[in-house]
Amino acid sequence: MRYIIFLLCMWPTMTLADPPRVLAIGDSILAWHKWTGRDIPSVFGAALGAEVENDAVVGARFSNTSTLGRAAGFDVRTRLRNGPWDIVLINGGANDLLSDCSCNACASVLDGLITADLTGEVPTFLAEVLARDVDVIWMGYYASSRSGPFTGCRPYLVDYDARLARLAAATPRLTFLDSEVVIDSDQRGLFAFDGLHPSPKGARRIGTYLAQSVSD
Repeated sequence: MRYIIFLLCMWPTMTLADPPRVLAIGDSILAWHKWTGRDIPSVFGAALGAEVENDAVVGARFSNTSTLGRAAGFDVRTRLRNGPWDIVLINGGANDLLSDCSCNACASVLDGLITADLTGEVPTFLAEVLARDVDVIWMGYYASSRSGPFTGCRPYLVDYDARLARLAAATPRLTFLDSEVVIDSDQRGLFAFDGLHPSPKGARRIGTYLAQSVSD
C-alpha cells in the first residue's frame, strides 16, 4: 500500500446528523453503477444510514473545461448545489490529466489542479465547499488492473493524491481517504469489464471502507 496508510490514526470521527445527508460529486469512479444503486456513494450511505444524492458524472473534470462542458455538467464544480448536506463526497482530476496532456508530461496540468504548496483550482473549490459548513471527504484514486487510455497517468495521480492528503491534514473538516487501501489491482474481480472502474464488489468494498473510516 502507498504512503497514505500513515493517516489511519489521524482521520477524524465526524459528528453526523440523523440521518446524515450526503451529496456525491465527481467522475465515473463515483458514478459507476449508480443507476443500479450499487455505486460507491450508495454503499457509503447505506452503511451510515444516510440519505445520498449521487451527482457524479462520467467524464467530469476540473480544469480547462469548455463553456459547453460546464453547461452540460461535465465540470465537477457545477455539480455542487445547495442542499441540507452534512457530507460532500468528492473525487476527480484523472480526466483532466487524460484530456489536457494525454497522461504525458503533465506537471503543469497537475499544478493547475493543486501545486506542491497546495494552491490551485481544487483547493480553491474545496474552500468554497467547506464554507457551506459541511464535512468534506475526498476519495483518492486506486491503481487500476488495466490502465488503458490512462497509461502514464499513474505517477501524476500518486503525486496528486499525496498533495490532497497534505491539504486535508492541514484543513479542518476535510478528510482524505485513499481507496487504494482496500483495492488491490491484482484482484480482477474488484474491477468492471474495462479494468478501470470498480465492479459492484469493488464499489461495495470502497463504500464500506469510507463509511467505516468516518464513523469509527
